[in-house]
Amino acid sequence: MYKETINFIKSLYPKENPVPLHAPRFVGNEKKYLNECIDTTYVSYVGKFVTQFEDMICKFTGAKHAIATANGTLALHTAFILNDVRSDDEVLTQALTFIATVNAISYTGAKCVFIDSEKVSMGMDPEKLEEFLSKNCVIKDDGFTYNKRTNRRISACVPMHVFGHPVKIDKIASICSKYNITLIEDAAESLGSYYKGKHTGLFGKMSILSFNGNKTITTGGGGMILTNDDELAKKAVHITKTAKVPHTWEFIHDEVGYNYRMPNINAAVGCAQMESLDAFLKNKRALAGKYKEFFDTLGVNFMVEPKDCVSNYWLNSVILNSRDERDGFLKETNNNGVTTRPVWRLMNKLPMYKGYETTDLGNANWLEDRVVNIPSSVRL
Repeated sequence: MYKETINFIKSLYPKENPVPLHAPRFVGNEKKYLNECIDTTYVSYVGKFVTQFEDMICKFTGAKHAIATANGTLALHTAFILNDVRSDDEVLTQALTFIATVNAISYTGAKCVFIDSEKVSMGMDPEKLEEFLSKNCVIKDDGFTYNKRTNRRISACVPMHVFGHPVKIDKIASICSKYNITLIEDAAESLGSYYKGKHTGLFGKMSILSFNGNKTITTGGGGMILTNDDELAKKAVHITKTAKVPHTWEFIHDEVGYNYRMPNINAAVGCAQMESLDAFLKNKRALAGKYKEFFDTLGVNFMVEPKDCVSNYWLNSVILNSRDERDGFLKETNNNGVTTRPVWRLMNKLPMYKGYETTDLGNANWLEDRVVNIPSSVRL
């Protein structure tokens, strides 16, 4: 199985050795727009490409507002600040996620509660979420939900759309509404993914996207806040620009602000990438189809989009039979010119997040032992 898989993946990317996991593709106006930034000297966050990129994201996703940031982690941190996530609050998220999700929570001083995942999407399991809240929490007179064990307020819930596969976000949104918990979607990996016809990131109070170098489209480093709330959008722009009050020459700042805005030079790349996004998504869907057909012949479980979903297939994944088989697969592929990676180590197993409360993590542990990402770049 290892040899057949290695040969098949190399046949998909015949000119790349080693085959990368997910390389960026620059096939459009990237150089033209970068040269325009340099020629005009607008390389910082002042420049037309920032607002143009935001407008393109709004048009594509259907979000009312998009606020560009230097990376996705900072976008998430900003969302927590704007939604009053405080020190010693608790935030519900999933154990199976990228570290940036949990790091951004920790920047606020809040503590995490790790919820189990569903096998079908790898995202937060709404049944486990409901079970945790009903058994362990109480709604107090102030209208907020508190953990009965710690007496901490649960201020936010952050599900993550893993590798671009949407979670059952409507069920999670309903649960959060019932318990007056702010829903903030980590849609970092899911640009171009839809749940029941609606783009991911539009189900909560706010959400974020990432444009890191390994994402479906990239700005080098970059992120985006999405929201339909006019006031939150206005505040997001303000505090990510150091909370500077507009004035022709005076430097006046009216609150603690953050230097989180995306530079124009990054947004220029993003605008060019957006012009190729539809083609990239079509290309990646075709690649996923080829993988599905191939792995079916080997009897290997290839991760497909869940029911009622359209996935962007950012990172394709196979689910192997055991940790031993996973480790053998990782060793053989990486030693033979094909880059593969395991899913992330569960957050509650990392030294700085050990001891945080969890639900039963049976599914998350099962996935950690078996999931491997395989090369997923757009095929040129």
